Amino acid sequence: MFPTHVFPETATADAAGRLLIGGCDVAALAQEYGTPLYIFDEDMLRNRCREFLNEFRSLYPNTDVVYACKAYVNPALARIFMEEGLGLDVVSGGELAIAQAVGYPSESVCFHGNNKGPQELQDAVRWGIGTVALDSFHEIELLEQIAGEAGTVQEVLVRVSPGVDAHTHAHTTTGILDSKFGFPIQTGQAEEAVLKVLRSPHLKLKGLHFHLGSPIFELEPYRMGLEVVLEFASRLREDGLDLQELSPGGGFAIAYTRDQEPPTIAQYAEAITGTLSDTCRSLGMDLPQLVIEPGRSITGPAGVALYRVGAVKDIPGVRKYISVDGGMGDNIRPALYEAAYEAVVPGKLNTEPTDLVTIAGKYCESGDVLVRDVKLPPVEADDIIAIPAAGAYCLSMASTYNLNPRPPIVLVKDGSARLIRRRESYQDMMLCDVV
Repeated sequence: MFPTHVFPETATADAAGRLLIGGCDVAALAQEYGTPLYIFDEDMLRNRCREFLNEFRSLYPNTDVVYACKAYVNPALARIFMEEGLGLDVVSGGELAIAQAVGYPSESVCFHGNNKGPQELQDAVRWGIGTVALDSFHEIELLEQIAGEAGTVQEVLVRVSPGVDAHTHAHTTTGILDSKFGFPIQTGQAEEAVLKVLRSPHLKLKGLHFHLGSPIFELEPYRMGLEVVLEFASRLREDGLDLQELSPGGGFAIAYTRDQEPPTIAQYAEAITGTLSDTCRSLGMDLPQLVIEPGRSITGPAGVALYRVGAVKDIPGVRKYISVDGGMGDNIRPALYEAAYEAVVPGKLNTEPTDLVTIAGKYCESGDVLVRDVKLPPVEADDIIAIPAAGAYCLSMASTYNLNPRPPIVLVKDGSARLIRRRESYQDMMLCDVV
């Protein structure tokens, strides 16, 4: 059965068993643009932006939604987020450069990350960035110096670590004590950081930020994190902390496989806004502005990766490998996080899936496997394989390993496709080489 809930909302299977997304036949797109190919459904991107804004603001009007660019961003997507009224969360000079290139309002951009460099911070301050999330004592001192030299006062957040385990993969858990991110509350370093910023003449503390990890399939970690951070903020009121803004980050989960059922955006909104309002009320605190930072949950379900089958290796009684023309170079998540995906054969959606197969990539690594043990119809060379929920972190972590070019991206809507990133060429990969 076609697992529609892990595909973009415009995805349909026609009577011939073909897969259509945004009204476009994906097999025809693969023929036109080649494979590997990534497709984004524009309607779903925009609808997810609107759903986050509507669900959170209906319960807590003073909410801003800021897209986490690390999930994936390029100029075309950034323009969509700007048109839909989202801010941007950037974590590098490169992501900052995209915001600048498309004319994003600088006041709507926040610079995150645990080790921002001097040049990155200078560029951000010179541009007039809205906020900088401070993540270390080194950054406090560095930004104070840069803002002073620029003759400005930079608005900042302090990123704290509440010591809450969100039960995600060890490589994507960020809110615990043993993490490279944030000032731990329980060691006293978060308090020290807040007081240091309050004494800094060229930094203005707007509020606090924390992030628990990703993807988070439970609601309770958000409640626990908010309670810990708000109680921490309440204790520092007498020291001058005026909590104008609070961000619990993002980390909202999506369904990668047919058996996953993450909370809805409405359920995340209810848990976060309800806890924020109730805890502030019990502590006698004014309600701060709420800032949420979805990334994966916007682009992830809107993206689909297409590959072409090459070699088929059947090891009797062991495993059947279906090799495709992409792999860990465009999607390293299965190798890095043991991430699981679904897969379908777009031209055979009406054919019974009878073969248990493993979809392997073309890269020279035994760990280059995209999907393990998935049931597909009989597959042969030249068939197209579609892997859904591929819009987040696949492309942003893509590499040119084995000197394979990174794939193109098309944006589909109302039966039309628009190329928003061309396929990398061999010449592109050699542009920075000096002979």
